[in-house]
Amino acid sequence: MSIWLLQMFETQIHHFEIRRAKKPKNSADDLDIFVECEVHSADVSILITSLKRVAEDVKTSREEKVPWFPRKIQDLDKCHHLITKYNPSLDNGHPGFADLEYKKRRAFFADLAFNYRAGDPLPHIEYTAQETATWREVYRKLSSLYPTHACTQYLDAFQQLEKYCGYQEDNIPQLQDVSRFLKERTGFQLRPAAGLLSARDFLASLAFRVFQSTQYIRHFSSPMHSPEPDCCHELLGHVPMLADKEFAQFSQDIGLASLGSSEAEIEKLATLYWFTVEFGLCKQNGSIKAYGAGLLSSYGELMYALSNKPEYKPFDPEVTAVHPYQDQAFQPVYFVAENLEDAKAKLQNYMMKIKKPFSLHYDPLTSSIEVMNTPQKVKRALCQMKEELENLCLALENLP
Repeated sequence: MSIWLLQMFETQIHHFEIRRAKKPKNSADDLDIFVECEVHSADVSILITSLKRVAEDVKTSREEKVPWFPRKIQDLDKCHHLITKYNPSLDNGHPGFADLEYKKRRAFFADLAFNYRAGDPLPHIEYTAQETATWREVYRKLSSLYPTHACTQYLDAFQQLEKYCGYQEDNIPQLQDVSRFLKERTGFQLRPAAGLLSARDFLASLAFRVFQSTQYIRHFSSPMHSPEPDCCHELLGHVPMLADKEFAQFSQDIGLASLGSSEAEIEKLATLYWFTVEFGLCKQNGSIKAYGAGLLSSYGELMYALSNKPEYKPFDPEVTAVHPYQDQAFQPVYFVAENLEDAKAKLQNYMMKIKKPFSLHYDPLTSSIEVMNTPQKVKRALCQMKEELENLCLALENLP
């Protein structure tokens, strides 16, 4: 009878189990029936009432529907949904809208990204003379500002990238070389992206220490501004900061917080990302420096952000997460962190308040996410942490 009721309400059954009752009420033949199922929220109360008419005792545990999220690094192959807002084929305000050759080249890059699968070698690009000339102009102008405008973490990494990854004005670095460099330093790696991704897909990748990077370059007619991310933005803006361990953890924390979050929370996290990872400023040695990729890849906005024109506010995730932002003009307001460590601590405190019906654990050994929904899983994670702490204590004891 109970099966018939479940079918009548078009219930999607995920698990069905029958056992002998632990505490029989009427006879030794009493049964306990466990059902894990999915039913429309409007039908829940009627279904429960109906079940109570045919069963001795009905107990329920309600779980809200959680948006899909990747559990292992291979699942990122599904995280490629694009925002077409600034696509050169659709946006007539894009500098490359009327350039058929540019659009054809962009289609080539998009195909590479869409056909890429986790574990594949990163595509090697033979950049054209015109593309390299655009890179050269951007590289020269920005690198002249970095010593006075960029934070020390950025400057240290940029120097290493010039030494080991072919960062120079006449060469656009290859993602494979850059990804190898990041993997050795912070565990981050790159994968190709076709364009501007949805916030949910992009943030989910960060949870696995994967940064989705475009390989195309902005249109040659507008070297100092791009309405969308391009390889100048990724390689000059994001990559140097991802080589810093503190900042890499900050980025992964935002990604982990996004997994399974509601649309409202995703919007807040994306706004936090915007005002920190993209347009963040921090204090260093009595001055304000840039660590945001949107600033460090934009000559005009980098100069503007560190002038006396914009308004500065202290970084407070609760305030920052709901602050309106500009995506087609310079920001009227920038949020300033005391330092990156302080920004990370404040972000972690903010994330503790995000309500989810589960807890997650990232396993760096398998690059996978585990839902901590049983005591055994929690115990196993604690045992791993205990072993790590014992090793660290032993290391301290062995220090002279």
